[in-house]
Amino acid sequence: FFVPQVLLLACAEDLECVPGFQQKVFYIEKPFEFTEDQLVLNLKFDDCKGNNKLNFEVSNPDFTVDLDGSLVALKNVSEAGRALFVHARSEHAEDMAEIFILEANEKREALKEILKLEGNLGIPRQKRAILATPILIPENQRPPFPRLVGKVIRSEGTEGVKFRLSGNGVDQDPKGIFRINEMNGDVSVTRTLDREAIANYELEVEVVDMNGKTIDGPVRLDISVIDQNDNRPMFKEGPYVGHVMEGSATGTTVMRMAAFDADDASTDNALLRYNILKQTPTKPSPNMFYIDPEKGDIVTVVSPALLDRETMESPKYELVIEAKDMGGMDVGLTGTATATILIDDKNDHPPEFTKKEFQATVKEGVTGVIVNLTVGDRDDPATGAWRAVYSIINGNPGQSFEIHTNPQTNEGMLSVVKPLDYEISAFHTLLIKVENEDPLIPDIAYGPSSTATVQITVEDVNEGPVFHPNPMAVTKQENIPVGSVVLTVNATDPDTLQHQTIRYSVHKDPAGWLEINPTNGTVGTTAVLDRESPFVQNNVYTALFLAIDSGNPPATGTGTLHITLEDVNDNVPSLYPTLAKVCDDAKDLRVVVLGASDKDLHPNTDPFKFELSKQSGPEKLWRINRLNNTHAQVILLQNLKKANYNIPISVTDSGKPPLTNTTELRLQVCTCKKSKMDCSASDALHISLTLILLSLLSLFCKSFA
Repeated sequence: FFVPQVLLLACAEDLECVPGFQQKVFYIEKPFEFTEDQLVLNLKFDDCKGNNKLNFEVSNPDFTVDLDGSLVALKNVSEAGRALFVHARSEHAEDMAEIFILEANEKREALKEILKLEGNLGIPRQKRAILATPILIPENQRPPFPRLVGKVIRSEGTEGVKFRLSGNGVDQDPKGIFRINEMNGDVSVTRTLDREAIANYELEVEVVDMNGKTIDGPVRLDISVIDQNDNRPMFKEGPYVGHVMEGSATGTTVMRMAAFDADDASTDNALLRYNILKQTPTKPSPNMFYIDPEKGDIVTVVSPALLDRETMESPKYELVIEAKDMGGMDVGLTGTATATILIDDKNDHPPEFTKKEFQATVKEGVTGVIVNLTVGDRDDPATGAWRAVYSIINGNPGQSFEIHTNPQTNEGMLSVVKPLDYEISAFHTLLIKVENEDPLIPDIAYGPSSTATVQITVEDVNEGPVFHPNPMAVTKQENIPVGSVVLTVNATDPDTLQHQTIRYSVHKDPAGWLEINPTNGTVGTTAVLDRESPFVQNNVYTALFLAIDSGNPPATGTGTLHITLEDVNDNVPSLYPTLAKVCDDAKDLRVVVLGASDKDLHPNTDPFKFELSKQSGPEKLWRINRLNNTHAQVILLQNLKKANYNIPISVTDSGKPPLTNTTELRLQVCTCKKSKMDCSASDALHISLTLILLSLLSLFCKSFA
């Protein structure tokens, strides 16, 4: 092995005794094997007070340190890790030494790093006024505190001067962790350190006079916290669930387990090894899986035949995984987690009917499910490898049947979707096939058990008579004489084998216009058919009739009759409006526009002819002008006095023969002032009285003559 001289605290002739290991860091070349009782190296520990009750502890239990400082292997060791840590404790001091185990090609690089460190740490190769060698402090030290951990040396003596320490951990956060004896340079730690919180401290030390003026320095003082194995491995990424397909080849990777250790990753304190502590269940083999101790990969170790989901006690396995630091040695700390492994199903079992033939009975004329076909499938019910798909492959030419899968039970629900007719066929035979949603694996095929026969028996029922045609349609003129024949209905009984008789009756006749002969089905009128009736919609009157057979119990059929009514001129036209108002001083003497309407259809309606009844008296007071086929305008020939006037107007339609209706238009002549109309009828019916007097006078004159 080789010793980096930079880590010596000071030359013997320059320095006084410093408690602890006289050399704290060693680099040794890794041998092929450490042999039993082999001397690895000599460690020198001195507490400067006789080393009373000196005791050594080694991080690797395969090594020990004798009281004289000899590091010895207790047995043949081929793998000791990357480093060994030796902790020494006496009645008056304790310290830690590190032994790094390097490959042959790493030795030269390590030396370069040491020389680089020597320059970076500010440690001179020649003698300097202040010598501040790096200090190594184990984490998790127990009280009492403060505890002496190192010493700063001034080659020119300490008389009349003081040491001053500064930096993070002294006068900067976290404050007060380290302090220095102003007079002799002793460096102390005041509390327990945690490497996982802070691994390194960079401090500065200088020498000042009694007035605080700097004489030497500042010089950097590096303090490193030596890792202790005080953190257990932790599984942080759970839950851990892996899947593997049944029948997978031996060595198939299922999942990876990864634990975290907060200790120094460059030491065995964070060197993890994995192990399976427990497998549940333990069948068909207690060792279904293996975990790579270094990578944490879980792989299958049983044959594909044993990895059969359908024969397993459970398709779910739980593995208790242990992660141990210190490279898996007995002294390592452990952490555990549970890995759940699910054996995924593949479609290696076709569905099979529970029997080769199923029976079903259905009444004619009825639709719906008639039988449930049951199948068995050993695959996972939660997958398409289990879910069944049914099809009718023979016996359904009329598409009267359909089959669907019950999603809860996986049964095939066979349904009648088109009513069956007993008189046509009393028996049906269907051939049903069942498959899975997912395809079968290549070396598996559907067999004879994946098909079944369904025998269906149709039961005869007393069916109601059927009208031909239905609905029935006929056209008749409205107002035909009562007792006229509309038509004769025809209904037949589908039950041709039962030889039943049929009787007819009226089921629904909204206007009460019709009757039917119960024996021969002749429909006649009992009242006048009126196209303008509210029971007629779009010129069509609808009635319902029943045909009742002589079965026990009797069955009934319903027929619908639509009678289209042709129009005749049987409605006089009507006039609107029948009231008009005008001011007695109006300048516009166009009083009102009249309209005419007729319930009949063209050509029995417009064009309408508008006429004033003959006006008597010495002068005419108004006239009527035709505006178009349906409207005319009433015009005053002069202003009239305030009164109510009744004007008889006749309107005639264009029917053959034409119909005339005379309606009185009531005209109110009102007083109009300031946009207000006063129509109080003080001289009510003025024109009517005038006309009456004039008429009487005329008759009197004719008689006298």
